[in-house]
Amino acid sequence: MTKILMVCLGNICRSPLAHGILESKLNTSQFYIDSAGTAAYHVGHQPDRRSIKVAKNNNIDISHQTARQFKASDFDRFDYIYAMDSSNYTNIISLARNNSDIGKVKLFLEENPNISNKNVPDPYYGDMSDFEYVFDLIENTSIIIAKRLLEE
Repeated sequence: MTKILMVCLGNICRSPLAHGILESKLNTSQFYIDSAGTAAYHVGHQPDRRSIKVAKNNNIDISHQTARQFKASDFDRFDYIYAMDSSNYTNIISLARNNSDIGKVKLFLEENPNISNKNVPDPYYGDMSDFEYVFDLIENTSIIIAKRLLEE
């Protein structure tokens, strides 16, 4: 089974969306998708209500997810670790124990050649339109990732 981890700062906006969207595109008997945050601000909480709403508007239910913090043992558990932005990428890499760990980490938008800015913007301080924009960005990139994974 291929295991994929989505990581943002608090694990309530971007990574839960990426978790739910990619999971909706892959067979869960072959792929395990999870999400985490580099900070512990929201551990144990549901995703942001706006992330839940934008996902639900697109027929994806992320309301069952619970925020957790990224830890070094995640390098052992996951094959691919996707950071939502360069700050989170740096935080993840700082916990890497070796080159094998580092090799598992990528910026999520690196998978999308059509996007020049490789940081998924954090919609937390924005409004619903920011969450819709982030959903579309993640959706389009998840299609590319799912296609590549299914071809492997």
